[in-house]
Amino acid sequence: MKKLLFLLFASILVLVGCSENEEGSESDNETASAEETNDNESTESEETDSEEAESEEVENEESNEEENDVFFEDNVLQTDKFKIEITETKVIPAGEKGNEYGENPVFAIWYKTINLTDEDLDPSTAWMFTFTAIQDNDPNIENELSVGMPPDDAHLDTQMANIKKDGTVENSVSYELTDTETPVTLVAIKDLIGDEIGRADYEIE
Repeated sequence: MKKLLFLLFASILVLVGCSENEEGSESDNETASAEETNDNESTESEETDSEEAESEEVENEESNEEENDVFFEDNVLQTDKFKIEITETKVIPAGEKGNEYGENPVFAIWYKTINLTDEDLDPSTAWMFTFTAIQDNDPNIENELSVGMPPDDAHLDTQMANIKKDGTVENSVSYELTDTETPVTLVAIKDLIGDEIGRADYEIE
């Protein structure tokens, strides 16, 4: 009888031990699985962060390159679509050649336009969509100058001509001065209503 009880008791202990081992094994498996999932999520998160950082770096580099390709300095305007080179400026009094019909003196500008793309472009539109002329002689408002008559008859037939890609066309433009002492400031902007590219002052001579 004692042996029977002993064997029964031993069997119970074995069963309890197996049950605990199985539970421990399941718990270990669950812990390992959770750790593996966390490791995978961490790795995926790191890879995503790395990709986003690389993408942002590329975008910043492209933005800096674009900014470097767009400028207005030393009489040269450079954009991603065209280039304008100012070759001459002068004041033409009213009644003189180039300003025969004006009542005020004008500030005349001669320039060359180079088309850098296959898009339609003429020298007058390239200029007007980019430049504004100002004389800073009013304490209250920005004194934007009005466009005058073309100062050079040689450009009458080509001022609206379509420029081929990499082609160059000369043109001229004038602005009516409101005094003959204040410098004229040319302000270049991007795409008509975009950010300012640059500006330059021209003495009245």
